[in-house]
Formats: sequence, structure tokens, C-alpha cells
Amino acid sequence: MDLFDYMRSKNQETESPLASRLRPAALDEIVGQEHILGKDKLLYRAIKADKLSSVIFYGPPGTGKTTLAKVIANTTSALFTQINATASGKKDMEQIINEAKNNNGMYGKKTILFVDEIHRFNKSQQDYLLPFVEDGTVILIGATTENPYFEVNSALISRSIVFELHPLSQDNIKALIKRAITDEQKGLGAYHAVIDNDALEFLSSVSNGDARSALNAIELGILTTPRSEDEKIHITLDVAQECIQKRVVRYDKTGDNHYDTISAFIKSMRGSDPDAAIYYLAKMLYAGEDITFIARRIMICASEDVSNADPNAIVVATACAQAAERLGMPEARIVLAQAASYVACAPKSNSSYMAIDKALETVKREKHAAIPSYLKDAHYPGAAKLGHGLGYKYAHDYENHYVEQQYLPDEHKDTTFYHLSDNGYEARIKEYFKHIKKQQEAVVMNIPKDPAMRLSYINTQLRDNFSSLEDLCKSLDADPAEIINSLKAINYEYDEKRNQFV
Repeated sequence: MDLFDYMRSKNQETESPLASRLRPAALDEIVGQEHILGKDKLLYRAIKADKLSSVIFYGPPGTGKTTLAKVIANTTSALFTQINATASGKKDMEQIINEAKNNNGMYGKKTILFVDEIHRFNKSQQDYLLPFVEDGTVILIGATTENPYFEVNSALISRSIVFELHPLSQDNIKALIKRAITDEQKGLGAYHAVIDNDALEFLSSVSNGDARSALNAIELGILTTPRSEDEKIHITLDVAQECIQKRVVRYDKTGDNHYDTISAFIKSMRGSDPDAAIYYLAKMLYAGEDITFIARRIMICASEDVSNADPNAIVVATACAQAAERLGMPEARIVLAQAASYVACAPKSNSSYMAIDKALETVKREKHAAIPSYLKDAHYPGAAKLGHGLGYKYAHDYENHYVEQQYLPDEHKDTTFYHLSDNGYEARIKEYFKHIKKQQEAVVMNIPKDPAMRLSYINTQLRDNFSSLEDLCKSLDADPAEIINSLKAINYEYDEKRNQFV
């Protein structure tokens, strides 16, 4: 280290931000993260014994990922090298790897490589590290705010232990603020500041577990607040509120918090909890989420989770989505809240969702399923010669505009895709189907059993509905010859129709 490096180092000790100066130097000075740094925990024991293997620290900003890496740097006997993935490339890593090989070969020294924001490395950069992590040339410490299982190569993940750091508790934040105010060497103790209890409560709450945010706020407050008559700087609630204008919300539009929050929002609507749905909606809006993204999710939920139990849900969701897009914020919050609360309070059914997925899976598996000929298009010359459309029952010609008819291909004639629930409007649909099918069965039950009367009944049916001979034959469970004889008896031209039965 030359004179300039020494002076730069000394200046950083006094001029760097409070959050940086207050970083713990020893493991026992770290506040919070007891779930991984308790004295009986693996990570604590590994650091203390200087037997650390490759690890990835994952957690929100301000939870101590870099701090933990710095503590390891202070306690390990290995050489410690740090790079930031946003500013480093393959050449930087090549230089570090070469030095690590030399130090290991010549001095038997291991090298710990700390890569901050490792998720910013692309796949090829991460792949470059892989063999050197695997053979022990370097011990990797990666830090990331993103879910490593999405952002870090699975091969690197498999060779590392992932430790998740949690947001600090309010008590943890309070302890750090008090340390910052009283520590005269690293903190702001020389300013003789005092903080009111309500200000302390406010800062520890509004920072949402982000130590850096809380320390930045208290530093700003102390450095900008004039001394009182007692020569002390008083951090009141008003001062604290000025120093942190907006609550820290753990929400990023592409990371875990984004997907976790929208997931909780959708599940709250699905679970019929309007209070939770409105809360997560507010959280997304407060963090600046795209209102069209939110509106799309409400529409999806209205169709997937409400469906025909309340057909108006998709209407309300769509109308509110259009209104939100036209209005923009802040008014869009109102219509989005209306849609979310409507969907949350609506009766639930996933019948349509389950039906289409089952049908898609069926179509995907099947080789070929022929459409029944009577359902095929008959609106062109020659269709009748192909048998297309012959025997089709036109539903509106029947009572209740309903008639029993096989619409599915023969391969799936006994398959049910759509199962109506007993909720909301679907219960009414189910009752309606029971009613019209019961009436249809009553018609069939009224078919005479006496042969003479049966023949008369057949003749009447044929006169009223000449196009449905084949269907009549099936519904009566009649012998085709009986139908043909009936045709003869009433002097119909039957030769063409007879060919359908022989």
C-alpha cells in the first residue's frame, strides 16, 4: 500500500456513509439473522472454524449480505478478493483465478472470491467460474437480491449452499440506530444526538427491515438538524418523517417480491378474502406496479377462479381494466379495488379452467377422433351424398330447445370435461340441466309399448320430423326394419333413407 492508498483508506473511514462505517468487523457484532448466525448454526460454526465452502447469500437490500462477506474477510486465513458483477467481466475473473492458482501452488493459500450482485453475471460468465469452484481454486461467496434458483446457474447452485437472509426486525433496526447515535468512532456519537422514542419507533417501522435505509435516514437527520439550547441534536418524529419521506417497500418489478406479492394478491381473491386482496393491491400500487399488469391478473382470476359461478365477475374485471387504463393513477386505484373486491367476494368455481385443461390434454393424447357425420357442415352441394348433416337434431325444434344427441366423437362419448360446481350461478345451471333432461326422459317414457300404438307413434314422429329417422331409431331402440315398414305404411319415399339402416 502506497501513501495514496493509505490516505484513501483513512478518508473512507471518516467520509464514507454511516451504513458503510458501521459494518461489523467481527461475527458476534452482527445484528439479526439468528436463524443462520446463531452459535449452534452451520454457517456460524463454519466461519468460526475457517472451514467455509462456497455459499450464496440471498436476501433483500440492507439485510447484511455484504456485511457478512466483510466479516468473513476479516476472520479467514484465506486470501479474500471482492468484485461486483455490474462492473467486472471475464478478464477480471481470469486475473483472479490465475492469482488464486499461484497462491495455492506457491503458498498453499486458499482464495475466497466474493461476487456482489452475482445475478448480474450472464450465463457464460457464471459458467466460467464453475470449474474453479468445483476444483477448489476459489471458494465462492455470491450475494444476490434475486432468487438464486432463478438467476444463478443450477450447476453453481448445486456446488454451493444457499443461505437466505431475512429483513431485520424492528428491534434489530432500533439496536443499529442506537449504535449509530452513540458510537463515537464509527458512528455519530461525537454529535451528541438524542432520538425521541416515537421517532425511533417510526424509523424502525418505516424502514421495513432495511438497515441501510434506517441508517441513511438517521445520518441525514443528525447532519442537518441544528442543535438545541442544550447543545444536543434532537431527532424528533417530525425530523424522522422528513428524513424518510416514503416507507421502504420490498418490491421489485422483476424479482421475488414482485411475483410473491402478485401471487398473494391472486390467492387472496381466490380464497375470498377481500381485505387481503385490497392490502396486496395497495402494496403493488404504492410500489409503482404497472396497473395494466394488475388488471390482467384480476381478469384471469375472474375467469379461472370464479367462472360461471358469477358470470358478471369477468364483465366487472374487464370493465374496470378498461377504466383503469383510461383513467390512469391515482383514480385507477379505485376501479382496481372495485374489481379486486368483487372477484374476492364472488362465489368460486374453477370448472371452466379444469375443463379446458382436461380437454387440451385429451386432444394432445388422441390420434384421431372423427366428428359425427350429422354434425359436419352440410351447407354445400353434395354434402348429403357424403352423409354430412343427415340425422342432425335441431335443438330449437324440441321442447325446452333441448334434445339428447351425441356431440362428442365416439372415442369420447362417455367423457365429461365440464363439471358444474354447486356454487352461485353454476348451481342454477346444474338444476336447469337436470330439469330439461328429466323432461326429455319423460317424453321417451311416454312412448307406447303396444305394437300397434307404437307403430302409430312412429308414424306421427316421422311425419313431424322426417329428417331425424336415424335418431328416432336410436331413441326408440327400434329395429330398422320396423322403421322401414312404418315408412311403407304411410306411403313415404323411403329408398334413400333406407340405405342409412342397411
